[in-house]
Amino acid sequence: MRGFFITGTDTDLGKSVVCAWAVQWLDGAYWKPVQSGLMGETDSQFVQRVAGVEETRIYPCRYELNEPLSPHLAARIDGVQIKVSDFSLPQTERPLVVEGAGGVLVPLNDDELMIDMMAHLNLPVIVVCRTSLGTINHSLMTIETLRMRNIEIAGVVLNGEPNEANKAAICHFGGVAVLGEIPQLTELSSKALSAIAPTMPVHQWASGEMENSLHD
Repeated sequence: MRGFFITGTDTDLGKSVVCAWAVQWLDGAYWKPVQSGLMGETDSQFVQRVAGVEETRIYPCRYELNEPLSPHLAARIDGVQIKVSDFSLPQTERPLVVEGAGGVLVPLNDDELMIDMMAHLNLPVIVVCRTSLGTINHSLMTIETLRMRNIEIAGVVLNGEPNEANKAAICHFGGVAVLGEIPQLTELSSKALSAIAPTMPVHQWASGEMENSLHD
């Protein structure tokens, strides 16, 4: 198992929380290729703290941009040119959890999007979905966009208050497995995340079993 690329249907929906949870359950390492916004705690620092892992399991960002904006805008302000060809996966013996910035169609530059980086890195993708109103549309559009580019989808992780109807719709119409469900937590800590078991065993995350069975 090489690892997974974790993306979301939007921004600020808990991708970093899911990354910390995945690092714990995979006994993995973490990499954020592009960090936009350096004020306060970065995503890498957050994942290390909340996953409760040593710093050696957190790999340096390829680009660190000052402003908390879309990567193409933040890079323009900093006078930086991001190119997908500049990215390569860190060498690690652990499963690598890679966190994207925003959603799949966030621009990296004038010609390339986050999905181009995902295709370039060639890892199975985990989609983080909200559970609240609007998630069905956003989730299915993200899944459809990934499939149009022939990018492997490992499954989805639902983040928020449980909503069985929304979960069922995403699974049915998206043809995806739910790998985990993370409820709203009063305390974000290593202990709290480690208590949330995956709904599918981690060795099956990249198998595509649910996706294939729903299309048979």
